[in-house]
Amino acid sequence: MAKRDYYEVLGLSRGASEQDIKSAFRRLAKDCHPDRNSGDKSAEHKFKELNEAYEALKDPQKRAAYDQFGHAAFDGSGRGGSHGFGPDFASSMSDIFDDLFGEFMGGRRGSRSRSTRERGADLRYNMEVTLPEAYEGKTAQIRVPTSVVCEGCNGSGAKAGTQPSACATCSGAGKVRASQGFFTIERTCPSCQGRGETISDPCTICSGSGRVVKERTLSVNIPAGVEDGTRIRLAGEGEAGLRGGPAGDLYIFLSLKLHEFFQRDGADIFCRVPISMTTAALGGHIDVPTVDGGKTRVRVPEGTETGKQFRLKGKGMPVLRSKVTGDMYIQVEVETPKNLTARQRELLESFERESNKETSPHSSGFFAKVKEFFEGKPN
Repeated sequence: MAKRDYYEVLGLSRGASEQDIKSAFRRLAKDCHPDRNSGDKSAEHKFKELNEAYEALKDPQKRAAYDQFGHAAFDGSGRGGSHGFGPDFASSMSDIFDDLFGEFMGGRRGSRSRSTRERGADLRYNMEVTLPEAYEGKTAQIRVPTSVVCEGCNGSGAKAGTQPSACATCSGAGKVRASQGFFTIERTCPSCQGRGETISDPCTICSGSGRVVKERTLSVNIPAGVEDGTRIRLAGEGEAGLRGGPAGDLYIFLSLKLHEFFQRDGADIFCRVPISMTTAALGGHIDVPTVDGGKTRVRVPEGTETGKQFRLKGKGMPVLRSKVTGDMYIQVEVETPKNLTARQRELLESFERESNKETSPHSSGFFAKVKEFFEGKPN
């Protein structure tokens, strides 16, 4: 029986791409796989035919020969595909199952090799700053215990004068493959734990890890306008990489201390200021502190009540990495006099006798409405 054209077997034209060939084989092989068609001789024959066609067309050199000479190109060459489950069958099926299940099994073939130099871990450092420091910015010195490159072996992990050698088990790939039927299983090399190399004579200082724990002093620039929770990244200042790998990063998380006078809301500053009853009634001036360490004078108008706010434009916090500055808000609280002297009491009683609804419009109005309420209520 004459063989069918390989392109016809895969349902493709002669101009099909390598990806088209692979996709067609993958689709058709799943449909007629012997495991899914137990006892079906026609499916088994078709599966062998597909495998033979794929073996010939997946390789550019074999495909070029087939395009020129047809089936005669493989006469006498062993024709691995002509016997269905020939020596190249595991290779073709491995390609397909890598494509189907590669990610599930831990990566495709292309990811088999991995660097033996592993990146170091990132570190976190918590720093507390005051509100004035957040206003002005500062340069802080911090001490961080971390892993650094071993000076004895320059991070290689091998004793001075020696070098790591390729792992004999995986030949430096970091992974080993084992065939089970149609499947090829890939796992991390147990001899080198995926590093691809072994150290026969480890460094005595770091015991082969290529790094040692040491406390370092770092300078950190805190920009003006930082807020609670601001994160600063120092690239390459984390843990040293394993066996000469790149270092991780250091992340500094800032928190702001509570201030004695000020409360912050974004770029704005709020300050509660108590004032005397006489200042609130007669008016006057008060000196209030500002976040920059200075003070400013605020005019209190006559008849000011508790809760009144005064806005000081541009006296707030700077916005991080911007020329914009917030405002400061002064909220006054009228203080009730306590521990009065006899003279003070006498004066207040005299003031009370002279008071009327014009001097205390809110209280006079309120109690007038209360009186009307009760007088209009039936007994």
